[in-house]
Amino acid sequence: MSVIFVLILISLVVAIAFLIMFIWAVKSGQYDDDYTPSVRMLFDDEEKTKSNEE
Repeated sequence: MSVIFVLILISLVVAIAFLIMFIWAVKSGQYDDDYTPSVRMLFDDEEKTKSNEE
């Protein structure tokens, strides 16, 4: 029975560590997409011409 408590404790520590790392990555701008907005305008014309041809 004590093994279950140890496993639950370890899983909670790992889950909290991943949550803290995720929050840190979001706040530091790790998930900011700088490339796609600058290229998005290049792909809009291609999509419009495809829809006009159909």
